[in-house]
Amino acid sequence: MHTQDPAPLDRPSLDRTLLSELLLVPHGPLATLRVVDESESTNSELAAAVASDPQAWPAPALLVAEHQVAGRGRSGREWQTPDRAALTCSLLVRPQVPQEALSWLPLLAGLATVTALRSTLGLDARVKWPNDVLVPTDEPAIEGWGSLRKVAGILTELLPDGGVIVGIGLNVSQAREELPVPSAVSIALAGGATTDRAVILTALAEAFVAVQKRWTAAGGDVVAAGLVEDIMAVSATIGSQVRAELTGGEVLTGRATGFAEDGGLVVVDAAGRTTTVRSGDVYHLRLN
Repeated sequence: MHTQDPAPLDRPSLDRTLLSELLLVPHGPLATLRVVDESESTNSELAAAVASDPQAWPAPALLVAEHQVAGRGRSGREWQTPDRAALTCSLLVRPQVPQEALSWLPLLAGLATVTALRSTLGLDARVKWPNDVLVPTDEPAIEGWGSLRKVAGILTELLPDGGVIVGIGLNVSQAREELPVPSAVSIALAGGATTDRAVILTALAEAFVAVQKRWTAAGGDVVAAGLVEDIMAVSATIGSQVRAELTGGEVLTGRATGFAEDGGLVVVDAAGRTTTVRSGDVYHLRLN
C-alpha cells in the first residue's frame, strides 16, 4: 500500500474487441456492451438510449465511456476525470425482485465493486454507506475519513419501464493533483496490482452479475441470500461513529449499528435512541 504519486502512466484506449470477447455472452456475463469515446454522463446517456430503443439494450447491458465530462453523483453533484484515467460506466439490469427490494442496489453494487477490487487488485476495499467505495492509504488521517480515501462512487437510478441503471465511477490512474478533493484516491495511488482498465472492468462486471444472481435466486431477500452478512463484513460504516446530515436539515450523531430491512442505516445516538437514515450525507467521525 502506498500513496506516492506514481510515475506518469500510459493511458491506452480500451480494446473494444477484447472487451467484447471477455464480457459478452456466451463467454462473459453481459448481453450488451457499448464503449464510447466521450459522454456527459453514462447514466443519462444509457437511460435516453433505452427509452429510445429498449430492444437494442437487452440486459445486462453495459455502457462505458473513455471520458466522462459531466458525471452525476448523489444530490446532483457533478464531477469529471482526465481522459482514460478512470472507469466510468453504467450497467442496465432488470432484476426479477419485488420493487421494495431495489433499495438495496447501491449497497449490492458496492459489495460487487469491493469484491472485484479485493480479488483483482489486492486492495482492502470497503463500502461506505450508502454508495461509496473506500480503500486504505498511508496518507495522513483527515477528519471524517481517517486514512481511508474514496476510490469509487455509485449512482443507481430506476427507469420508468422498471429497469435499473447502476452507474460506477472508479478512479484508476489519476495522480494526486488530478483528483478533485483530498478525500479521493486512485487505484494507482493506493498501490493496486494493476491499472489495466480492461482487467478491472471485467472483474467489476463479473462480480456484479454474480451478486445479482445470488440476490434474484433468493427472490430479492438479501438476508436469505447471505448478502447482508457479506456487506456487513466489508462495511467501513457499521460500528463507526457517524454524523448524518439529513435532508430536512437535522443533524444526527451516533454509532452506526446495522441496516434496516430496506438497506437504511441504523444509528443509535448517545441517549440510546435509534434512528434509521435513508437519505442525506453520512460522515465517519471515528472509524470502527
